[in-house]
Amino acid sequence: MQRVKSGEVAIEQAVAQLRLLPYQDLGFAKIDHHRALRRGFPEVVLGQGKTAAQIAAIVEQLAANADKILVTRVDPECFALVRERVPQASYQPIARAISIDRAKDAPRRPGVMVLSGGTADLPVAEEAAITAELMGNEVDRAYDVGISGVHRLLDQLPRLRQAKVVVAVAGMEGALPSIVSGLIAVPVIAVPTSTGYGASFSGLAPLLAMLNTCSPGVAVVNIDNGFGAGYIAALINQG
Repeated sequence: MQRVKSGEVAIEQAVAQLRLLPYQDLGFAKIDHHRALRRGFPEVVLGQGKTAAQIAAIVEQLAANADKILVTRVDPECFALVRERVPQASYQPIARAISIDRAKDAPRRPGVMVLSGGTADLPVAEEAAITAELMGNEVDRAYDVGISGVHRLLDQLPRLRQAKVVVAVAGMEGALPSIVSGLIAVPVIAVPTSTGYGASFSGLAPLLAMLNTCSPGVAVVNIDNGFGAGYIAALINQG
């Protein structure tokens, strides 16, 4: 409306854009362009289960209307197709995520810290960190600080005590979030991963351990759900 008022955009162009609200129907997907107005952040695309062509088409339409875009669980071949249509897109190989951030020079809020129990948990931890960063937060990372060498975690205490919210990502027995929560006075978001041997049941063992924590202040998301943890952390850090 400000652009219409200034004469930068014609009324007819504005009406065409408003027609996309609340969503744009591509047949195979209904893009929720209205989500940024409702939630403060645009629709995020889960790449898993979608074809590269479908993802590229979705990202192209999102990029025409949003300053920030996140696509999770995608491979480099998919990114190559996306970049043909949207050259500003970038790829984070560890997190397997595509992102666009046209507001990357804006100041970020400090307060989010992301931990991983082991190096094998990095894909999930990075998904959480990238999500929180796109949502306007400065993210402090400390990786491979699991409880099998708890001194590595204790070395992070000065940084942990500066955080307003901590995302703790761990597989195996999943004890990391409980220990972290017992050391600090801020919310801890626990993320179980599918890292581990047979009896970890692809993340079920750490999920149950985290749900049964005796330390108050721990919230648990689904197995390997780094995106969900990063999103919640960003919302908490806004307060």
